[in-house]
Amino acid sequence: MGMGTASSGSRRGKRTRRAAMAEINVTPLVDVMLVLLIIFMVTVTLPAVGVPIELPESRANPVEETPTQVTISINSDGVVFIEDNAVPVGALPEALAAIDRGGDGELPTIILRGDRGLDYGRVMAVMGELGRAGFTSISLVTDGSSSAP
Repeated sequence: MGMGTASSGSRRGKRTRRAAMAEINVTPLVDVMLVLLIIFMVTVTLPAVGVPIELPESRANPVEETPTQVTISINSDGVVFIEDNAVPVGALPEALAAIDRGGDGELPTIILRGDRGLDYGRVMAVMGELGRAGFTSISLVTDGSSSAP
């Protein structure tokens, strides 16, 4: 009897300690990272210019983007867009004069996107107006092609 009493008494005297949790709950971290990944994927895949154009193919090397560039697009109907804004017929010289030329007077690079179904003369007319407005740095945008013409 005494043994039973002693063992039960010693159990009561010991206090069990819980070990400190050394684990980090990573579920909230994973949730936040997945949301950031989705936001990054959506913003990166958005096109730079919203004008839908079927570009011609070329094996030309890609041109680096600069923060001062202005994108001019000509869709298959021949409508000219500066960034996403359509330019009324005959108003291209005024629209080009309104382009921000920067504080240092350096003209921005013009990125010209033309639909593959356009008449060559229409693209040259727009390039002529760009030249008259003083824009001398013009890059033509194409789709990449794997075969030589």
